[in-house]
Amino acid sequence: MPTDIQIAQAATAQRIDDIARAAGIPEEALYPYGRYVAKVDPLKIPGEKKAKLILVTAINPTPAGEGKTTVSVGLADGMTKIGKKAMLALREPSLGPVFGVKGGATGGGYAQVLPMEQINLHFTGDLHAITAANNLLAAMVDNHIQQGNRLGIDPRQVSWRRCLDVNDRQLRSITSGLGGKMNGMPREDGFDITAASEVMAVFCLSKDLTDLKARLSRLQVARTFAGTPVTAGDLNAQGAMAALLRDALQPNLVQTIDGTPCLMHGGPFANIAHGCNSVIATTTAMKLADYVVTEAGFGADLGAEKFLDIKCRMSGLWPDAVVLVATVRALKSHGGVLKADLNAENVAAVEKGLSNLLAHIDHIRNVWKRPVIVAMNRFITDTPAELAVIREACEKAGAPVELCDGWAKGGEGVKELAQLVCDTVDAQEKTEPSFTYTDDLSLADKIRAVATRIYGAKDVVFNGSVLKQLSNFEAEGWSKAPVCIAKTQYSFSDNPKALGAPTGYTLTIRQVRLNAGAGFIVAFAGDIIAMPGLPKVPAAEGIDVTEDGVITGLF
Repeated sequence: MPTDIQIAQAATAQRIDDIARAAGIPEEALYPYGRYVAKVDPLKIPGEKKAKLILVTAINPTPAGEGKTTVSVGLADGMTKIGKKAMLALREPSLGPVFGVKGGATGGGYAQVLPMEQINLHFTGDLHAITAANNLLAAMVDNHIQQGNRLGIDPRQVSWRRCLDVNDRQLRSITSGLGGKMNGMPREDGFDITAASEVMAVFCLSKDLTDLKARLSRLQVARTFAGTPVTAGDLNAQGAMAALLRDALQPNLVQTIDGTPCLMHGGPFANIAHGCNSVIATTTAMKLADYVVTEAGFGADLGAEKFLDIKCRMSGLWPDAVVLVATVRALKSHGGVLKADLNAENVAAVEKGLSNLLAHIDHIRNVWKRPVIVAMNRFITDTPAELAVIREACEKAGAPVELCDGWAKGGEGVKELAQLVCDTVDAQEKTEPSFTYTDDLSLADKIRAVATRIYGAKDVVFNGSVLKQLSNFEAEGWSKAPVCIAKTQYSFSDNPKALGAPTGYTLTIRQVRLNAGAGFIVAFAGDIIAMPGLPKVPAAEGIDVTEDGVITGLF
């Protein structure tokens, strides 16, 4: 059986100008990066948003895999196969997971986005531009302190961290400025991964270049000796940062193996950041297609919640339906089966693991009040008895189920799911958004609302000075901001080993940060951190390039 990279390398891609022409993108809006990738200028795309928006999310991930991006790609291809004008709006991969443990973000099998290697490596340099903009601001903060410190920045209260698009635990906590007076002021410092940086969040939430500059200007980088905030605007850094990000802010046009157009742009993690592709890419796609399939990161408790409560709240978007991805194997994993035993039929384990799937269905239908379709991503080891149990439980919960065979068959294997989704969204009337919490709740109560309504917690404990920090944020004008909870992706709870749908536990918030440019408060639950480390055997050890330039081992 060929690997994902072998399938991608054997596929015949169309020229990107042909993809753009079929998608209705004017020639003057297209800036090619070679034959198969292009930047698209959204200012040169005429018309208004017209598409139905479909959000793809998933159950909590397991070592068995769910294939959320594979289903997203297959669903859009399936829509194309049944004669619909469809488009994808996806996130860009971070090099951290590519060289770490999770892999890339282009789908799998015959439901992939091309060119797979380019996308999963440097692509068009968007993440490098975000890294450079972030670190320029860090350099300007320390330079200001070095060059007289006119603003009175307290070096002990510099909060702006540097970033790098590589998993590197060694850089989480460092001391910078060593080596004498000419090398800066010694202070505690650290790095986050680029996908978790606030510049990434700002990049993905900005509506246009003007909005980007305004958000960059609001970034809080430090406090003075008197305790007042210092922003990037105070340092006059926003213009140079926007200049670094100008070209990156244009969405990237690529294609699936089946030739469906895809705007791939921005890539915040969902367990640390808000986990959605850019507002610009989503709204641009909605001008060009009749159906837009977009994806939120990790499980619905993280990605979907943040898509709805943060991205939609700020952009005015709202999905017409939600597709919830699951696999028999992942449900057996939530039912307690070890990875080595997942190939054997185990109906009892599927029944036990269904608690996770049913909890997500409940939140989508009853908290966010969206129609939900369950996509069962097919594996060859799935048995009729296992699938029948899932179908019966989901339909009883009000969620129709359809199989997805995109990995093996591309769009041909997803036509039934595509028809079901199109029929569902076509029957929907526009409704007002139903968020997890209202703007007027206190920041602490917003965190409690997510914890109790979505995570199943009975209460929240705020460690140390967290409640005082939240009160200070409110006093400084951030009381109406949404919250972005950084939490393990493997469980509804803050304990990655608590599978299924745990309830009655207490969620612990140990730290909070104000992301003033992005416009939300980040609350860290459990042991989650903003700079991942590499696993014992990183994926990087298996990646190589041959003498004639062919990349191997990327998947």
